[in-house]
Formats: sequence, C-alpha cells, structure tokens
Amino acid sequence: MTTIVRGPRPPELEQLLERRRRSGADRFDEVWEGRYVVAPDPHAHHGTVMGELYALLKPAAGRLGLRALLTFNLGGPGDYRIPDAGLTSAPAGVWHDSAVLVVEVLSPDDMTFEKLDFYTARGVQELLVVDWRDRSVRCFALQEGQAERDRSEVLAMTTAEVVAAVDWPPEDDGA
Repeated sequence: MTTIVRGPRPPELEQLLERRRRSGADRFDEVWEGRYVVAPDPHAHHGTVMGELYALLKPAAGRLGLRALLTFNLGGPGDYRIPDAGLTSAPAGVWHDSAVLVVEVLSPDDMTFEKLDFYTARGVQELLVVDWRDRSVRCFALQEGQAERDRSEVLAMTTAEVVAAVDWPPEDDGA
C-alpha cells in the first residue's frame, strides 16, 4: 500500500517520523527524488538470508579489492536507496555514489524492481534479487540493459550456485 501526502507534512506525520528516528525504526527508510519512503522492518528470515549472502560477498570483496557492506546509503541526501548488501570500491562513509554489486532481499510490499533505473543510473554493475520465500536468486546486469542472466560475473557464481550456498530458513516458518 502506498500513501502520498501532498503539500506540507502535517504535524502528526512529523511526529510519526520523529518517533521512527528516535526508536531506530527508520533504518530502512529511503528518499526517492526528495520523497520520503517509509519501509517496515523486514521478517526475521530477511536478516538470516542477508547474513548468508554477506558470507558470500566478503571473500569476493577481498578477491576484487572491494568492500562488502550490509545496508548502506547509495546516492546522496536528497535521493538515495538502501540496498540490503553490496560490494563497493568507495571508502567507508555515509554516502556511496555507486556500487559494483547490490543485493536486495525481497519483503512484502517491496519496491526492489522500482529501484532498477536508479541503480542503473548510479553505475551499479549487477543487482541480485533474493527471495527467501521461494529460495530463489535472480541476477540483473544493470549496465547491459538490465538484462537478467543466470550468472553473477562479479561473484563468479551462477545463481544456482548462490542458491546452493545459502542456508535457507525453514520453509514452514516463513509466515
């Protein structure tokens, strides 16, 4: 569900956003071309799968001379997305102009596929889209017309190999 508030933010909305900031619930919120996007906390399985994927990214980062990151700001203060993980050549900091690879783990009401053009424009080479519910991994070569392929050139692994390397959460526990 999407809610759009046009005009100045009402005080109630400002209070909600401030409560989110104070509690840390805003850690996955993004700004899309000046529009604030509120994201709910993901399912626990989301974090489990992120940890598994980070274990794959870390050795690739070392091999490629890159930095493996979990949830980072890609873009700048007025327009950024927060991928679940990625590989970047940038030094540590708040804002990252680009990344070699970004990972998005799907959640309910997820907007991952609406981020493809943003990631492409930022020069991201590959996007891995991971769905813990059906234990799938899709790879998109963003600088090649956003073509889907069955291999990550960055990780030097097929999507089937990535799927096999993940210790997936129990299938009957994903409600």
